[in-house]
Amino acid sequence: MRVVRHWFWQRALIVLVVSGAFLAPALAEDEPKGADAKKADAAKAKKTYGTRLSENVGREGMWPAPTARHWAQPCLIPFQRTWADARAVSIETGKPILCCINMDGEIASEHYAGVRYRQKEIAELYKPYVCVVASVYRHTPRDHDEQGRRILCPRFGSVTCGEHIAIEPILFEKFLDGQRVAPRHVMVDVSGKEIYDVFYVNDTAGVFDAIRDGPEKVAAPKPDIVRGDRPLVERVASRHREDREAVEKAYREGDGAMRARLLAAAKQHPDAAPLELLRLAVFGLDVDASKLARAALAKTKTADATELISDALQAPMAEGERKELIAALKRLGGDSTLARWLAGVHSGLSAKPGAVDAKGWAKAHKAGTYPAPKTSDDPLITAAEDRAREAEANPKDPEPRLAFAEATLELALETRRTYVTNPNRGKKLAKHLYADARRSAEAAEGLGAKGWRVNAVLALSAYYAGDVPEGYRRAEAAMAAMPPGAADWRSMALVTVFAESRWKTIKQAVRDNKEWPPSYLADLDAAYSILRKHPLGTDGQVVWHYELLLWLGARAKAMGVLHDGLARFRDSPSLHERLRKHELRRRGPVGLERTYDALLKKYDDPARLAAFAGVASIAAGDQLRRRRRYELAIEAYARGIAHYEKAMAAHEAHKAGGALAIALALAARARVFYQLGDDTQALRDILASFKQSPGAAGTRDGMNVSPAETAQMLLARLQEAEDKEPAKALAAALGALDPELLVPDWGLQGPAGK
Repeated sequence: MRVVRHWFWQRALIVLVVSGAFLAPALAEDEPKGADAKKADAAKAKKTYGTRLSENVGREGMWPAPTARHWAQPCLIPFQRTWADARAVSIETGKPILCCINMDGEIASEHYAGVRYRQKEIAELYKPYVCVVASVYRHTPRDHDEQGRRILCPRFGSVTCGEHIAIEPILFEKFLDGQRVAPRHVMVDVSGKEIYDVFYVNDTAGVFDAIRDGPEKVAAPKPDIVRGDRPLVERVASRHREDREAVEKAYREGDGAMRARLLAAAKQHPDAAPLELLRLAVFGLDVDASKLARAALAKTKTADATELISDALQAPMAEGERKELIAALKRLGGDSTLARWLAGVHSGLSAKPGAVDAKGWAKAHKAGTYPAPKTSDDPLITAAEDRAREAEANPKDPEPRLAFAEATLELALETRRTYVTNPNRGKKLAKHLYADARRSAEAAEGLGAKGWRVNAVLALSAYYAGDVPEGYRRAEAAMAAMPPGAADWRSMALVTVFAESRWKTIKQAVRDNKEWPPSYLADLDAAYSILRKHPLGTDGQVVWHYELLLWLGARAKAMGVLHDGLARFRDSPSLHERLRKHELRRRGPVGLERTYDALLKKYDDPARLAAFAGVASIAAGDQLRRRRRYELAIEAYARGIAHYEKAMAAHEAHKAGGALAIALALAARARVFYQLGDDTQALRDILASFKQSPGAAGTRDGMNVSPAETAQMLLARLQEAEDKEPAKALAAALGALDPELLVPDWGLQGPAGK
């Protein structure tokens, strides 16, 4: 088994102690039995509990890997959704909690998740427990669809991926003693006391012995509750998974009257709000139900509702409703740092900026102009010297002195960029120029200069020279007076420094557990909106704005920023990367491809967009392949190849990268055909991959598999077939490759990163 930490002697000791404790009783016999009876009992026990350590088999024999047939069976362990739910159900029923910790890729964890959790006889062993499952791996891109309906994890069945991910840090803190080891089973009694913690046990039988015998170590549970006999409205407040599922099903299938009754019941139980029921209503198509759900959320008393309230605030609604939900976040902020934070976020995003004329800038950007680039006929040094002579000729006039300060500051910024080969020299020269610019601006201010220009020079010269607090103070003064639509380098630099000052103020308030003025966040948002449209703005600034809003929890606004940025910077890899991640997480692989189909149709710009559409289709294929939807994955890879071919035809620059991407997509599709048992198609695609880009053979794809690895697996199977010609063709293709490309475990960088 793979574990996070490994100490040989500790492991050996645990294995000896635990296996001795569990195997001895199982192997003991109360009375003599006949040979046939013993053989039958052993066969039955092996079928139920698996191979024991004493049988001395290999790892694959002890934990045989699940096949596609195994994974197609439903997971039969009914896991509760949250730790709070599990504790409530444990107290209600008197049953202990069983915490199941699992991890992807580890051989024993794969066996439990893919084989054992799907067997009826094993599921019976778990019935005396209230079960929860923890895994940090995501198996679906999102937890809910557009209408708030749950998307269950295909690995564990009754929970979403977000739920089994969220419970892991709770169990780690409470029971795992600082070791993230999987597989692991921890039993907790009704009082919250740990009864056993089974891990590092080198057979399944030992684990199932502990699970079977565990309930005997605690008090007997209360009589079973017949949940289906209770009225649905009474079941709304229950935390039991069975009740929650029944209520949500009744809501989805019920009429308006039934929905209203269920939501009214939810509002009456603010301490145990059924959040998934409220989510269905908030994001459903019934407008009246959405309003009722928001009213219930506004009354909730559980901090678990924080993220749902924040999600609800992303949608348009009456101002009164918005204020009630923000007030709920503020109230929950007494127990939840996240709620307190999100209350400030939503208050700030709905407030008016204090130091930024957002409307003025928006109007100015509709017809923005920008200065021409500097030419060799007007170098910065010459401009600075000219301004210096004018200042000397007019010692009492603040304007030429301010103009000299501006020219000196621009020269300082350019100097740092110019000395690429000797950055230390550039830094030293720039430091002197910053000091000159600051002195000249202060002199101009002393002569009576006022307004945003003098504050801008003082802000930027102080900031870049290291006097950051003075830079922030002056930037705020300059920002308040800067005319909307200013399009030169000073305006962009000033807005950037101002935005940073607002951001750091908010961060410090969070650290100190204090509130910040809502206008500060509105200023920050407005500042980055200016930079997004500024003639000298960059895609990096759009990325920063997007990431900021996403981190703040303002997803809807973040997506607006991302799409605005893509409209301007259509060939920005960093913006497209974020779009892919968002669409995969929120809309899944099919939604991702639809998004790029819409972009291609909207802009009709294959030279700039077709390659990104190819990346998206291949990413969709990887996601479908991960979910074992093989036929759809094959189709997605084909679309990705077609997109790259269009990109290569549209622009010469795409040919090298396109050839590599197509080669990896062909190899990925070959892998899928191999998994489906279609060796003919697999051979066709892997040979086409080698022909397209031989150097790609050692590069790993999005699933961390290289074309060479797929080819070697296919070759082993072809060599067992009666027709030897396909195997000869593949062996010849492999033989023609650079031998280094066939060496495994290069990681994601391929041969270039070796």
